[in-house]
Amino acid sequence: MRRNLLAAALLAAFGLFDAASSGAMAQDRRVEVVNSSGRTLREFYASNINRSSWEEDILGRNVLPSGRSIVINIDDGSGACRFDFLAVLEGGRRVEQRDFNVCRGSRFVVR
Repeated sequence: MRRNLLAAALLAAFGLFDAASSGAMAQDRRVEVVNSSGRTLREFYASNINRSSWEEDILGRNVLPSGRSIVINIDDGSGACRFDFLAVLEGGRRVEQRDFNVCRGSRFVVR
């Protein structure tokens, strides 16, 4: 189910799916991920702070060029609001944000 939610969020961000019509997307945990790094964002991970490892790459085969943004519903079905983020940029540089409250924060900027 978690994989389906993330896939729906990604498709919604690219205009391929109407997220508002999906009952599973009703809780607002949407975060705009803004790439202001000057490099292409190759991978993006969001894991509930209670997990000991990163979940799968939310972007999958897609990338996020510098200067662009994407809105992602960060909802793993647990009801949690606090997540750790990991962005992996072109060249391998990693940008981490720990304990981001997706229920209150609506924007994460990768610099």
